[in-house]
Amino acid sequence: MHMPDAANSGDSFDVIVVGAGNAALCAALSAQEQGARVVVLERAPEEESGGNSRFTAGAIRVAYRGVDDLRELMPDLTEDEIAQTDFGTYTEDQFFDDMFRVTRNRTDPVLCEILVRRSFETLKWLRGKGVRFQPIWGRQAFKVDGKFKFWGGLTVEAWGGGPGLVQAETEACRKRGIEIRYRSRATRILTDGFRVQGVQVKTPGRLYELRAPAVILAAGGFQGDAEMRTRYLGPGWELAKVRGTRFNTGDGIKMALDIGASPFGNWSGCHAVQWDFNAPEYGDLAVGDAFQKHSYPWSVLVNANGRRFLDEGADFRNYTYAKYGRVVLEQPGNFAWQVFDRKVLHLLRDEYRIKQVTKVRADTLEELAQKLEGVDGKAFLEEIRAYNAAVRTDIPFNPNVKDGRRTEGLAINKSNWANTIEEPPFEAYQVGCGITFTFGGLRIDPETRVLDQDQEPIGGLYACGELVGGIFYFNYPGGSGLINGAVFGKIAGATAVADLRRNA
Repeated sequence: MHMPDAANSGDSFDVIVVGAGNAALCAALSAQEQGARVVVLERAPEEESGGNSRFTAGAIRVAYRGVDDLRELMPDLTEDEIAQTDFGTYTEDQFFDDMFRVTRNRTDPVLCEILVRRSFETLKWLRGKGVRFQPIWGRQAFKVDGKFKFWGGLTVEAWGGGPGLVQAETEACRKRGIEIRYRSRATRILTDGFRVQGVQVKTPGRLYELRAPAVILAAGGFQGDAEMRTRYLGPGWELAKVRGTRFNTGDGIKMALDIGASPFGNWSGCHAVQWDFNAPEYGDLAVGDAFQKHSYPWSVLVNANGRRFLDEGADFRNYTYAKYGRVVLEQPGNFAWQVFDRKVLHLLRDEYRIKQVTKVRADTLEELAQKLEGVDGKAFLEEIRAYNAAVRTDIPFNPNVKDGRRTEGLAINKSNWANTIEEPPFEAYQVGCGITFTFGGLRIDPETRVLDQDQEPIGGLYACGELVGGIFYFNYPGGSGLINGAVFGKIAGATAVADLRRNA
């Protein structure tokens, strides 16, 4: 299919996709499937390509009715694995409940409905493109009575994590003749004031115009730009570490706003987690997401004043981790220590065992208090004594469920998984704030057309992934970022081509 008015000068494309992460590659595959000639522009060099998707652990939230649905996504599952596992169900209603609960009912209902209802069919579509999935045995299941039991609605991950997902999607694009240009930064959208006509592209030593009647923006949020973080998220956010790529500096958002796009969503909100306090400024692909420290529900978290400041056991990790980075950033000195005793050390996730970790270990609480850098040791010991006395040890501890094992009578109680801190050895890990992605972005219609300030579509402009606003507010359920990119990426590619045909 060749649309009229496609680019001349040897470069003849129907659709330009800006970005090369999960959302972008899904958009490219979807547009190509409809017969379009597609080019993907990736700002990063090939070895750093893939945006934030490359840095994720690869968990993908998807609605499923039971093991038969999962077998469609993961035909490699053996009878033995199925016999040893209670996969349960994760219905569309449960997915809706999680989305509305963690966003405090602010998620855009139309976009949220599309996300949830199309989650399963989109993963099946990706499976058909050669992307493989597997159960998250290691991080989302505990063994109960000899069976693995999944919890928190997260069951599926991409084979090989985020890097495996990007690699599989990239190979799928190459196999289908989709050109990917690396070190190619889109800097401006070309437009006649009504319709998009292509983009200006900057490569090392060259600036050129690439013409096409449709442009899909999938270039991520603005978390990599310290100035934008501070302007929109607030003072102190320039001090946060960026978990993922250094290339997500809001290019797609800024280019669209420059031609009149409507901003939408939670511009002062973001996904931010507890991250090793001494991690580098940006993500390190060799370490991946192992700087995160997500076993805090079994811990006691204390700040520089030696005080607890949040409910570590408010909910499963999946529903609190994306908002607690902000809370840590707001503490004096922008850090906290996660403190564990021997009873729970065996539950700590693998990321606690990496070489590059800020960790102390002690055989007495007094010795630990001296080793917690930046912490008021005397206040810390008082806090732990008060906490230990408040734990309801008569309620059994169970990491698989919200066990109700709580504290009573404290200014900030722990709601679940409250264990005393009294059995040596003690371990503590220093965490700061790691920002994953920003929640504010562009306003789209249900078909991913970017809307202008009059709420009218900007002809030929589409958006998907983390630069779309309105889907997440305050927090997000784990694994919903990748499914968001895949669902709306697939829609963007199809819509772009359908619109071109209609306008041909």
